[in-house]
Amino acid sequence: MMKSQIEIIICGDEWDEKREYMERCLRLTEAQIKELSEIINSNKSTFNEGKKAQAILMINRGTELKEIKMFTGYSRRHAFTLRKSYLAFGLEIVKDKAKKPRALLTQKERASILDIIKSTKPADYGYELNYWTTNILAYHIKKNYDVQYKSKTSVRIFFKEAKFSYHKPDKTYQRRNEDEVEKWKLDIKPIIEKAMSDPNTVILTEDEMVLSTQTTTQKIWLPVGEYPKIEVATKRKNRSIYGFLDIKTGREYAFKTEWQNMFITEKILKKIRKRFPGKKILIIWDQAGWHRGSVVQDYLKKSNGKISTIYFPAGAPELNPQEHVWKAGRAKTTHNNFIADIDTATDQFVIFLNQTKFEYSLLGFSAKPK
Repeated sequence: MMKSQIEIIICGDEWDEKREYMERCLRLTEAQIKELSEIINSNKSTFNEGKKAQAILMINRGTELKEIKMFTGYSRRHAFTLRKSYLAFGLEIVKDKAKKPRALLTQKERASILDIIKSTKPADYGYELNYWTTNILAYHIKKNYDVQYKSKTSVRIFFKEAKFSYHKPDKTYQRRNEDEVEKWKLDIKPIIEKAMSDPNTVILTEDEMVLSTQTTTQKIWLPVGEYPKIEVATKRKNRSIYGFLDIKTGREYAFKTEWQNMFITEKILKKIRKRFPGKKILIIWDQAGWHRGSVVQDYLKKSNGKISTIYFPAGAPELNPQEHVWKAGRAKTTHNNFIADIDTATDQFVIFLNQTKFEYSLLGFSAKPK
C-alpha cells in the first residue's frame, strides 16, 4: 500500500479534553482526508467501514468527543485507538477483515490495467509519483478491482506484458543542469588529457566528508535464525576529513580536521604543496564556499600558477572519483560499527585511506596498472 507522510501524533491518556484535543493531536494530510472520504462516499464500503472513517475524520476536525460517540457509537478510547492504528497501518485498519478480495481479474480487467500502465501515470490517479512501481500498481488493482495478489511476481507480469523494463532510479539534484554538465566534460577533458601526459603535473580530485559517532548500517548475510545486533551511539560527535585522490597513481591523501572552512582549507593546501615539491598541482573540486573563500583564493594566487583549480559542475557528484573513495572507506571501516571515540575512529579511517590504492577514473582517465 502506498504510504502518505504523516505528522507525529502525541495523544496521552490523561488530558484536559478540549485543550489537549486541539493542541496535541495534529492534522491528517490532505491525501489521508481524501482517502477516508472516499470510503464514506463509496457504495462498495460497508456500514462499519464508513463509521470507522467518519470517526477518524471527526477527530481530525476537532469534533466534541460526545458528538463522535453519538454519531458513531465509539468511546473516546476506541476512537483514538482506531485513529492511531490507521496512522500506523493505513486503510487496512478501516476495511472489514471479513471482506475478502476476489481471487482473479477478468480478461477485460487485465486489458484495462495494461492500458493504464501504457498510457497513464500514477499521478493521474492521485498518487505522488510519475512512475509505476509494483506497490502502487498492486494498491491500484486492490482499490479499483478488489483483487489482491499474494506476491509481487503476479504484479510484475503486468509490466512484462506491457513491455516495461525494471530500472533503479538515479539520484538527481535540483541545481544540476545536464547541458552544463555535458559542456563541462567536453571543455575539461582536453585539459585533463594534457595534464596526464605531463610527468611534472599532479592531478588531484578533492572532497570533504564528515565522520560521525552516529552508527551507519549496511545489509549483511547471516545464517537463517541469526539476527545482527549493533550498538548505537546516543551522543553525536563529528570530525571532518579532507581527501585528495591522485588520479595518476591511485594514491589517497587524507587529513583529519575539526570542521571545514577557508582557513582550514588553506592549511590543508599547504600540506599538499609540501607533498609535491617542485610539481605543478591541478586540483578538481566542488564549488563549496570554503573552496571559493578569499583566504584560499589569495593562497592560490601566491602559488604563481603552481597550484591551479577546476570546479566540478553543480549537482554532479558522480563525476568526482573522491566520492567513491569515501564509499569504499566507509564500507570497510565504519559501517555496522559502534564508534566510541570519534578521534580514534577518524584516525583509523584516515590511515586506511592513505594506505589503500583507489583506481577510480576521472572522465576515463585513471591510474595505470603496474
